[in-house]
This record gives sequence, structure tokens and C-alpha cells, in this order.
Amino acid sequence: MPSPDPSNPVAFFTALRRGFSERLTRPRVREVVVDRLLEDCFAALDQSCGDVSGLACRRGCATCCAVRVVATAPEILLIARAIKSQRRKTAEDFGRRIAAATRATRQIDELKRMALAAPCPFVGENICLVYAIRPLACRSHVSFNEAACLDALAGLPVEIPVSSIHLTARSLIQNALQAALRDTGYGWGVYELNQGLRIALKDHSAERAWLDGRDVFRSAQINDVSEQEMAQAFDAIKALGG
Repeated sequence: MPSPDPSNPVAFFTALRRGFSERLTRPRVREVVVDRLLEDCFAALDQSCGDVSGLACRRGCATCCAVRVVATAPEILLIARAIKSQRRKTAEDFGRRIAAATRATRQIDELKRMALAAPCPFVGENICLVYAIRPLACRSHVSFNEAACLDALAGLPVEIPVSSIHLTARSLIQNALQAALRDTGYGWGVYELNQGLRIALKDHSAERAWLDGRDVFRSAQINDVSEQEMAQAFDAIKALGG
């Protein structure tokens, strides 16, 4: 895994992209490619942000867990696999909570979603139940002021002091992963987490289909930046030697 270099984001992105591509083109580890990719992603984020101090985020604070979470296919598949490994009653409970969250938020924008404060299906008693495998979006959404987060959730016009280092690192890591997935023929979009999980939990062949190159989460895709624009950016970086 490349050493983080905030002064050279293109080099960091390029090294990550190449590392992810190597993971994806090793046929003997195909069955564990999701796990290995995310181990690399999470390690890269930890390395990039490990020196950040003064964060207000703590165990028992779930204030930001009402925001939309976008995730890549590997992140969705890892969580879906963890749910399926639970006892039947627990897995079914997660499924119901995910379905309820999807119904509540599917047709509303980000501001309305925050105002609705629909609970994340993975939060119980203000504790994240999938903390060890939470997506990059959750890992990088960190604040220096808990009171500001609470005010924002209440609808007050406040600016939350967030960690720009976390946001930048997450963007580089996620985009490098997307670029590598695209380079190697996998579904490479970002998707609304709950909608993606509904697909993965309903279709037990979803992981196999994704590994075979199908974009199984297409209907849950987030297009804040168009697919065409992303592809053009990835190609431009590659043309520069990245």
C-alpha cells in the first residue's frame, strides 16, 4: 500500500489504482477479492488520517447516521455477507430495517433526509452494529464539534467543522478503487447503501454476478457526478501516467 502524500494526490491515486488493479487481476484470489480490496481501502484511510487530532466523534454518538451513505459494490457486498452470516432472526431483522429505511428515504433529497432523521438500520442504542466493516463514507464523515452536528440535525443553519483530510483521502481512495474496477471490467459505480443492500440480500447470487462482471447494483446508482464525467477524469489521469 502506498504511503500517503497529501502534497501529491495524483501519485497517491495512481499507486492505489495500480494496487487495486493488481488485486483484481489475480485469479487465484478471486473469491476473496472483496475482502482484500477493502482491507487495502481501510488501511489507506487509516494511514492518511491517523495523525488527525481533536475529533469530536465518539462511541455512542450517532448524530450523522441520518445522512445518505454511498458505497462501492465491494462495500455493499461485504456488509451483505456479514448480514447473511447472522442467525436467521437477526438477518431478517436487518432486512426489515433496511427495507424500512429505503422506503422512507428513496424519493427525498439530502436536506429532507436530514430533517426526517430516519435511523440508519445499523444503529442500535446509538452504536454502529457494523462498525468494523462500515463504508469509507462513514469512516471519513468526522467532525470537530458535536454541538454543531446536533444543531445541523435539528435544522439550524450551522457550518460543521469537518476534517478535510478525511474527506480528501476518502475521495482519492474511493475514486482509485472505482477507476481500478472500471479498468478490470467490474461494476464501478457508487450506490445508495440501503438500496444496494436490498438487492444483495434479495439476490443470493449477487456477489457471484458482480464478480462475473455484471453491474448488479445499477438501479441503486448515485449520479451526483455523471458516469461519463468520471470516466473522462479517470482516462485523463491515466494518460498522464496514472
